[in-house]
Amino acid sequence: MEQKLKVGILGATGMVGQRFIALLENHPWFEVVTVAASSRSAGKTYEDAVGARWKMDTPMPEAVKKLVIHNVNEVEEVAKTVDFVFSAVDMTKEEIRAIEDAYAKTETPVVSNNSAHRWTPDVPMVIPEINPEHFEVIEAQKKRLGTTRGFVAVKPNCSIQSYAPCLAAWREFGPKELVVTTYQAISGAGKTFKEWPEMVQNIIPYIGGEEEKSEQEPLRVLGRVEDGQIVKAELPKITCQCVRVPVLNGHTAAVFINFEKKPTKEQLIEKLVNYKGVPQEENLPSAPKQFIQYLEDDNRPQVALDVDYENGMGVSVGRLREDTIYDYKFIGLSHNTVRGAAGGAVLCAETLAAKGFIQTK
Repeated sequence: MEQKLKVGILGATGMVGQRFIALLENHPWFEVVTVAASSRSAGKTYEDAVGARWKMDTPMPEAVKKLVIHNVNEVEEVAKTVDFVFSAVDMTKEEIRAIEDAYAKTETPVVSNNSAHRWTPDVPMVIPEINPEHFEVIEAQKKRLGTTRGFVAVKPNCSIQSYAPCLAAWREFGPKELVVTTYQAISGAGKTFKEWPEMVQNIIPYIGGEEEKSEQEPLRVLGRVEDGQIVKAELPKITCQCVRVPVLNGHTAAVFINFEKKPTKEQLIEKLVNYKGVPQEENLPSAPKQFIQYLEDDNRPQVALDVDYENGMGVSVGRLREDTIYDYKFIGLSHNTVRGAAGGAVLCAETLAAKGFIQTK
């Protein structure tokens, strides 16, 4: 890319906003020039506003420390400084939909980590290795919004990243039924152990809204574009339980699966390790070289050993074996705040830029 795209981050002070800041340091295509947050932080430097609340393992990048935070609600002021924005705002769903649409209507593309627009029919919800063709609906969305370059695109929930890629890799075998239990890290709630001491040595068997997302969002990712909107797939049928566990980063899924056809274990593994998509073919900056790794050891994948596979952008699968009730069962693992949140959104933006949807203003 000849000239870096100027990026704004909405909700820059929160955990996902911080992850965007960390991931975009020295990015070859994108440069963070604007940070925006609530009126409480507006007017402060990023360093002063975040201070001791910086939650990343790496130091706060020098390039953002002195950026003065904009009020995220001053849409026109923020929009005129950037080519596009990442959205990680902490608001109600109605407020998020309204503010993301408002930015789009200023001809500023919005790549969102939020869930508010995931079921808007003409808003693409994309895992770039699986369904980049869904970006086609942006043209219909722009007609609705009355824009020429402004739109909203989203990435799916972090909970599905450890098993939805397997469904895409195995599509030719006809996955038809899944029973899934996800074991989800506390950073998925924007927390650390210091902030959430009751999670130490504890499991909470409920995460509000996660089970519906985990059952339905894979069907939208696996769906099709029809008449300017996304039509979700009918299969597989998915039932899910979501459990919060005392892990900082990394969502694990235990999955039972039935197929229309009867593949061998060897066929399933071969499809996983050879699966690739547009990010790998285009060699996008944040793309994992190998999207899915299969681990032969019975005690893998493990969060401690595997969560940072491919800089947190890859998916780890193991323990694939025949089951006595279902055809097969397996374990999947993904990094929830990298692949599952900010990193997945960055890869979406890279894909959109490669396809010409995001350009300099």
